[in-house]
Amino acid sequence: MTFPVRAITLDLDDTLWPIAPVMIRAERALGEWLREHAPRTAQRWPAEAMRRLRDQIAAEHPHLAHDFTHQRKLTLERMLRDSGDDLGLVAPAFEVFFNARCEVEHYDDSVAALERLAARVPLAALSNGNADLQRIGLMHLFRFQLGAREHGEAKPAASIFHAACTRLDCEPQQVLHVGDDIELDVVGAHRAGLRSCWINRVDDAGQRREWPHAGLRPDLEFDTLAALADWLDAAQTPDTAAA
Repeated sequence: MTFPVRAITLDLDDTLWPIAPVMIRAERALGEWLREHAPRTAQRWPAEAMRRLRDQIAAEHPHLAHDFTHQRKLTLERMLRDSGDDLGLVAPAFEVFFNARCEVEHYDDSVAALERLAARVPLAALSNGNADLQRIGLMHLFRFQLGAREHGEAKPAASIFHAACTRLDCEPQQVLHVGDDIELDVVGAHRAGLRSCWINRVDDAGQRREWPHAGLRPDLEFDTLAALADWLDAAQTPDTAAA
């Protein structure tokens, strides 16, 4: 399938890099820091207990479902308070966690593919997570980064897609949204009127996910960003670029 694309919005976690190992390393870095600066908290809240508490905090504050940063800070505050440690440690503890959270390991194809895509059309990051592209070192490839926290609502809400389109000065049907998540990225983009590309990478067992919806399909499906860049190179003729 070929159609004109004037801009691309991209999900980040599990689209440009795998998020699970990032979070494990970030929690480990936080645990090491707590053992030095707040040992009572570290002893009371090992990694698994910290994860359960964060899930509990999220359930207690559904109005913060779009704001992972606030959720994490509330989790740290509860951990420190319940352990009798200094609440002034919330900010430096979060900074340790967040620095490690931004130390990502890209999929092998991601950076080169982003460079190719950015040479063709404007790119914008559109994420429910709180990764910082400036810290990660990719911001130069993007026009802007719009997170759910800053917008006030998370994907799959149409408003966050439409906000990105407005900043790109494009109609929704002129924008291709790219992401790994079936509901948040593909279904959300489709319902907001954008074109959609499902990045369906091969898992550790060499398998790809099956598409679950009979009445709705992504406009494009690839197993790498490099394949999307190949498609855009072929599709982005002078006529389609001006459309």
